[in-house]
Formats: sequence, structure tokens, C-alpha cells
Amino acid sequence: MNGELDDRLPADALRIVAPAYGTGSLADLLPSVSAVLGVPGAVDVLGLAERLDGVDRVGVLLVDGLGAYQLPLVSKHAPVLADLAAGGRGHAGTLTAGFPSTTPVSLVTLGAGVPPGVHGILGFTVRRPDGGVLTHIAWGDDPDPREWQPVPTRLETAAAAGVDVTVVSRSAFEGSGLSLAANRGGRYVGADDGEAVAAGMIAALRRGPGLVYGYHPDLDHFGHEDGIDAPTWQAAARGVDRILGRIVHELPASAALLVVADHGQLNVPLSGRYDMADIPALREGVVAVAGEPRVRYLYAAPGALPDVLATWRSVLGPDARVMTRDEAIGEGWFGAVPAAHAGRIGDVVVLCQGRAVALASGWEPAKAGQLVAYHGSATAAEMTIPLIVAR
Repeated sequence: MNGELDDRLPADALRIVAPAYGTGSLADLLPSVSAVLGVPGAVDVLGLAERLDGVDRVGVLLVDGLGAYQLPLVSKHAPVLADLAAGGRGHAGTLTAGFPSTTPVSLVTLGAGVPPGVHGILGFTVRRPDGGVLTHIAWGDDPDPREWQPVPTRLETAAAAGVDVTVVSRSAFEGSGLSLAANRGGRYVGADDGEAVAAGMIAALRRGPGLVYGYHPDLDHFGHEDGIDAPTWQAAARGVDRILGRIVHELPASAALLVVADHGQLNVPLSGRYDMADIPALREGVVAVAGEPRVRYLYAAPGALPDVLATWRSVLGPDARVMTRDEAIGEGWFGAVPAAHAGRIGDVVVLCQGRAVALASGWEPAKAGQLVAYHGSATAAEMTIPLIVAR
């Protein structure tokens, strides 16, 4: 593990950014694309119609971990992406992720086209009503994905309107709880590497008018494992460029490719790691732990909430904003949160700031404390994501 790699982030990358629900967030992308494709009732919140004039088929490629603040570093290894990000073949802008800025939350925010509070996927892990902890990336059919995430996906509504819809993603994800929560409604094409993702998306776009969603996880994976700008991460950046190079050069004339991400990342040094296993005071009054290292959810014993808040604020100091559930909901971090979903958020929400993480060894897999790059919180580096439109 090397938490000391330089990820080259500017100082403003650590400022706090609120999600731009309803004006410029990941939740607004597929509604806008749906409007362009003529889905009744869909609203083009992002104003894509002018940029997609004459387009009858749209590919949306989500590159996991490709935050806007990582683009300059990725572009050193990815000339096609660098050209696209500079607007060389279309348009480049930014959106915000939802909150927390973590993969399962973002995938469903994109797919459902609503903020996290509405769809209910509110963290990497959350506490279930029975007291157990649900890990959204290891979710099968319990709870039922259609009940746990009750909002129709934008793929479902597009398909119901007669749009041909295809999902191109890893074979292992087909039928998983997370895939059903995020992407139900589309024809599923298994694609187990970057070359297969590109081939699957191109084949679907050539079928005729429609919507094609593709997912590629490698950049995020190697950021977590080895750190942003590690050799493996650089190789993953080159892999992203190969995908983009093929798709862009083989796009049908009436097609467009939209490149987006679910979040960014930042490297966290060893000095920024607070672990509940090592600091007994952080365990006092806590009966369950969920969330993830950058946004920790704590569930307090009866009557212990004030003490848990005070202790965590004292120990973490400026390295975290420690809020109650009601404060976090009231400030709009999740968007509107119906009562049925509120209990999935911790009694205490620990929003890590700067380059800090709140680890929970003994409560979660040891791997969570062994990563190099993290995400999930609300810094610009994590929240700001690119939206690149290529024609």
C-alpha cells in the first residue's frame, strides 16, 4: 500500500461541492437524453438538444473513477480523451455526482434519473431494517431490487416508449441487485474487458435508433488498489483511450457518444486514516456501522447520539463534518428523502474532508482500510465529473 503517491490535485480540488440536483447532476443526464430521443414526459434539463441535433441514437459510456479533476492526469496517457475533453470533436462540460459520491449510489442515480434520496441507494453499504448491513455491490435478490429501489429506471421508460435500449457491462453483473436497481429495462450484453465494451456499444449503435449504456470499471479499480498515477492506473487510462478511440472512429453518422463518470478519487496518505479499531472512544455508543471510509454512517445506541456526535467531532476535528441524519437530509445532500428510505442513512453522518478517511476495522472487510485512493465524500475532486459529447 502506498498512500503517498502524488495525484497532482490543485488546492481547490478539496473544496466542498454540493450536488446540483435538477440543474446539472448525474441524475439529470438520462432524462435529458430521453427527451432528445423523444420519450414522452422527459425533460431536457441539461439542454442537450442543440448539441445532439440530428441524433437518433446515443451511447452513454460511464468510466468508473474518471473525475473531472483526474482528466489532466489521465489525458497524459489518453490522447483521444484529451482531444475530446478539449472539445475537439464535440462539447465538454461538467456535472456533479450525487451524494455520497460512490459507485452504487451514482450508477442508480444515473439509471433512475432521480437523486439518491428518491431511489434509496444511499451508500456503499447501508443498514437494513432487520439490523443487517447490505453491501450494494454484493447484492443478489434480498432485498428485492424492485422494492428496495422502486423508481422505474430511465431505460425502462425509454423502452416502454419504443426506444431500443442496450446495456453493455461485465457479464458477472447481469441480474445482480445493483444492475436491476440501476439498469433494468435494457437488453444486456456481457462485455468483460474494454475491447468488448467498445465492440458491444458500436454493434448496438449500428442496430438503429436507440439508447446504449456502457460501463467500464478499470480506472477506478486500479486507483483504489495502487493509487492515482501508479503504473497500473496509467495503463488503465490507456485502456480507456483505446475504448474511446474505437467508438469515436466508428460512430454512425446519426449517433453521439456521451462520456461521463460516477465520481472522482483522491489518494489518502497514511497520516489521514482514523480507525475505530485503534481509537476506543470512536466505538463508544455505536451499535452498527455502514457507509464507507469517506462517508461513514454510524448507528447509535438509545440515548447515545449526543455523546457519539461530540466524540467524533472532537477526535476528527477539521478532518470531518459530523452531522445528524436530520441535518444531512435538511441540507439537501441526498435530495428529497421519503420516510421509507431515511433509516438507511446513519444516525450520524461523518463527511470526511481534506485527505482523511474514517475506517471501521472489525465492522467492514479489512480491504477497506488497505486502499490507496478513495471517494464518496463531497470534495470537488470526488463530486465533479465530466460530461463529454462526441459526434
